[in-house]
Amino acid sequence: MDCIFCKIINKEIPANIILEDESALVMLDINPRSRGHAIVLPKTHIQNILELADKDIEGVFKMVKKATGLLDKSLKPDGFTIGINHGKVSGQTVAHLHIHVMPRWYSDGGGSIHSAVNNPPKESIQETAVKILNPKS
Repeated sequence: MDCIFCKIINKEIPANIILEDESALVMLDINPRSRGHAIVLPKTHIQNILELADKDIEGVFKMVKKATGLLDKSLKPDGFTIGINHGKVSGQTVAHLHIHVMPRWYSDGGGSIHSAVNNPPKESIQETAVKILNPKS
């Protein structure tokens, strides 16, 4: 397999690892968007959140919480943006699920997760809900 994140998990490529357990590894992003920008990598090679086995969800997201706590304690940011880019259209550049934990400061010039896209639907929220709840209708 030619997955750069799997190579990091297997210690074939060096990285700035800040946490690790049997479920996941946390490393500092090589192209940080903020000081302390970290990435949580499930140790199983999966492409996206839909492929994450139910039995692995707890361990991976416990690591997200642990990483957030470590960064909060050590860097004392004003907040965090935590998110997943799912698929190329969203900006996912490595086809291995990874969760970004980005420390935020009031003066950092960034925006909320809502600034990632601005494409409001043409249909009503109720019409969208019907399509979600009744996909064949």
